[in-house]
Amino acid sequence: MHNVLRRDPADTTITVDGETLTHADLYERAAALADRLTGAGPVAVVAHPTLQTVVAIVAGLHAGVPVVPVPPDSGPTELRHILTDSRATVLLDGGSSTDLPVPSAPATAGETALILYTSGTTGPPKGAELSAAAIAADLDALAEAWQWTPDDTLAHGLPLYHVHGLVLGVLGALRTGCRLVHTGRPVPARYAAAGATLYFGVPTVWSRVAADPACARALRPARLLVSGSAALPGPVFAALHALTGHRPVERYGMTETLITVSARADGPRRPGAVGTALPGVETRVAPEPGQAVGELQVRGRTLFNGYAHRADATRNAYTADGWFRTGDAATIDANGVHRILGRMKGDLIKSGGFRIGAGEVEDALLTHPAVREVAVLGRPDDDLGEEIIAFVVADPVTADALITHVATTLSKHKRPRKVVFLDALPRNHMGKIQKHRLL
Repeated sequence: MHNVLRRDPADTTITVDGETLTHADLYERAAALADRLTGAGPVAVVAHPTLQTVVAIVAGLHAGVPVVPVPPDSGPTELRHILTDSRATVLLDGGSSTDLPVPSAPATAGETALILYTSGTTGPPKGAELSAAAIAADLDALAEAWQWTPDDTLAHGLPLYHVHGLVLGVLGALRTGCRLVHTGRPVPARYAAAGATLYFGVPTVWSRVAADPACARALRPARLLVSGSAALPGPVFAALHALTGHRPVERYGMTETLITVSARADGPRRPGAVGTALPGVETRVAPEPGQAVGELQVRGRTLFNGYAHRADATRNAYTADGWFRTGDAATIDANGVHRILGRMKGDLIKSGGFRIGAGEVEDALLTHPAVREVAVLGRPDDDLGEEIIAFVVADPVTADALITHVATTLSKHKRPRKVVFLDALPRNHMGKIQKHRLL
């Protein structure tokens, strides 16, 4: 089955929003659909949180054709771009199938199992081509790191068109052969009712779980809580630990690289740290002279094949010596533990001759009891080069109090020069703060 999924699922079940199939029944349905897809070009699947979506995606993998998951809330412009750019020949939506105009140069199956579209901050999304080999290598490395076995029950309610919800949250369960409960929506009450040993969530999900103590305590019998897709705020980490007894595992990755760095089930888990490189992955930080902070660069067997039909973009994503440029600012300590400080563009602020990670300032602000959410950016300044601005969601507190708090928590030059109070920070559907909308 495109060398990704287990073939001996026995009677293990998968449940999506209350509907259940055994793995064996899922594969039987997928095989029947695969007969209609074999030989097609890329197959686009509108990724509703349903069993039909899982069947369609597994069918594409079974048929050996690239699968293009599409967000179900895509507007007409986004949908047209994904279908055109991927050169999809079939669109599956629920129980319906639509043949698309045959592209002038349809993609061949080759080594591509999935084409996942990235949510870049500039320009239209690009399709990252992921091979079956890369997916399998990543899932096996995570299974080892998280001690993930067929005895687990995985629960999450994440979208089925991204790495986190689809590759880890569905294909991961199918590859390990464990039971899966997809909650339909990632709400605390559904997580609490899932009775799982392993839970996946993004920081927004974990923040809402922590704000519901009864639901949070219901997760105490679990084995592992995993957070990803964005940095987990320190106060949320602490609240989860207090309520559930678990210190969450944080991990790091991108659509183009899959998950490359993670804390371990049997290792230390610290707020703000995303662990060490997984087996088969190498990492390095490329700082400028005299600086500890630099761009995180990775290479290894989990990396993508390239951007669909964009050779120049693929080439520009790598250094001359073959390392993928993540665009994220990071540090790696003597024990190999990684900390992600934000994006090199926007999150690595050059102020007064210093290079300051926005994430470090955000973490300091979040230790103030009045602060609930924060985003830190650099804004061009004639004197400093860039001045640090903090956008804050908080209980009543003054800007001066927050500036002083940072100045006494970190070096003085890392304090914000301005604080802007907001009712909420702009976020995308994965809970990531959209900083480009703030300035």
